[in-house]
Amino acid sequence: MTTIHARVERRLAPRHTAYVVLGGVVGALAAPVVWALASLATGLLVVVVGVVFVGLLLLVSEGLSRWHRARALALLGVVVDAPAAPVEPGWRGWVARLGRATTWRQLAYHAVVGPTLLAASAAVVAFCWGGGLVLVTSPLWSRISPEVLALSGGLLQGIGRIWVSTAVGFGLLVLAPRVARWLAALDLAILRPMLGETRGEQLSPRVTALEQTRAGVIDAADAERRRIERDLHDGAQQRLTSLALNLGMARSALPTDAPPETRRAIEEAHDEAKQALAELRGFVRGLHPAVLDERGLDAALSGIVARAPVPTSLHVLLARRPPRTLEAVAYFVVSEALTNVAKHSRATRAAVRVTSDADRLVVEVSDDGQGGATTGAGSGLTGLTNRVASVDGTLTVTSPVGGPTVLRAEMPCGS
Repeated sequence: MTTIHARVERRLAPRHTAYVVLGGVVGALAAPVVWALASLATGLLVVVVGVVFVGLLLLVSEGLSRWHRARALALLGVVVDAPAAPVEPGWRGWVARLGRATTWRQLAYHAVVGPTLLAASAAVVAFCWGGGLVLVTSPLWSRISPEVLALSGGLLQGIGRIWVSTAVGFGLLVLAPRVARWLAALDLAILRPMLGETRGEQLSPRVTALEQTRAGVIDAADAERRRIERDLHDGAQQRLTSLALNLGMARSALPTDAPPETRRAIEEAHDEAKQALAELRGFVRGLHPAVLDERGLDAALSGIVARAPVPTSLHVLLARRPPRTLEAVAYFVVSEALTNVAKHSRATRAAVRVTSDADRLVVEVSDDGQGGATTGAGSGLTGLTNRVASVDGTLTVTSPVGGPTVLRAEMPCGS
C-alpha cells in the first residue's frame, strides 16, 4: 500500500504543482482587473455607465470562477459544482445575482484570495522547485561557470558550502511535491465553498422538493379522510339510521301478547343499532367533520366543546381562515386533548383558545386537573406531537404535578 501511495503521489506531483502555479499566476493577474472594475462600478454607479461596469464585473467574476473550477477538474479530477443560475430572465437575472451570497463569495475569492493565497502559494512552490534545482546543480556550475558562483556573493563558493547547498537542494526537491499537495488541498478547501455551492445550498432544492412532496402527501391523506367521511355519512350511516328506525317501528308495533323472547330480541337489536349509530357518528366526526369544510374551525370546535364531558369554554380569534390542512390538524388536536382531559385529568373545567396571525396558528387547551402529562415515548400525546410536526408545527405541554395543564400547538400558516 505504501508503494502504491508513493507512486500515486509521484504521478500527481506535477499536477499539484501546475494547479498551484497556474492558480497563482491567473489569480495575481486577475485581481487588479477585478479591483479596477469594482472601483469603476462603485464610483460610477450613480450614472448609467456604472451599470455597464457592474455587468462587466459579474461577467469577469463568473468567467474566472468557471476557469478555476475547470482547473480543479482538469488537474486534480475534483468536481466543484457551479452554483445554480438565477431563474429570472434578462436583466432581472443580473439583478438577482447581486443579491446572492454566491456572487459575493466569488468576488471575494478573485479579489482577495487570488493576490494573496494563490500568489503566495505559487511563489512557495516555485521557490521549492526552482531553488532546489539551482542548489542541486551547484557543483556542476562550479566547474562549468565559476562566474555564476561569483554572482552568489560567496554564498556557494567553497567545496564545503557547495555540498551543503546540494544537500539543501535535494531537501527542497523532496519537499516540493508535498508542499504543492498541501497548498493545493488548502486552495481546494477554500475554492469549494467560495466558487461552488455550500452544503446548505446543495441541500436546499432537495429540502424544497421534500417539503412539496410531504405537503402533497398530507393533502392527499386529508382528502382521503374527507372522502371516507362522506362515504360513511352517505352510505353506512344512512343505512344504519334506517335500520334503527325500522327496529324502533317494529318495537312499537309489537302486540302486547308477543312472546317475551321476541320482544327482548327486538329491543336489544334496537338498542344495539342506536349505540352503533352513535359510535359511527363519533368516528365520522373524528375523521373529518363536514362542518369543518362548510363553516370553518370555529363552528367545528363549538361542536366538540358542546359534547365535551368536562365544562369547556371556547375562544376563537382568527385573522383569516387557515388552510384546510391546518384546520384539520387543529381540530384533531382539540378533539384529542379534550378526550384526554375527560379520561385522565380529573378536571372540573377546561378552556380552548385558538388564535392566528399572518404567520402562525396557535391552539391552546388548558384544564385545572391533576397534571403530570408528558409527551415522551409511550405517552398518549405522541400522536398529537407527530400530527402537529407533519405541518412543521411544534407541540409543548406544561403540566406540573397537581396542575394546571396547558397544551400549546403552534403551526406556521404563512402563504
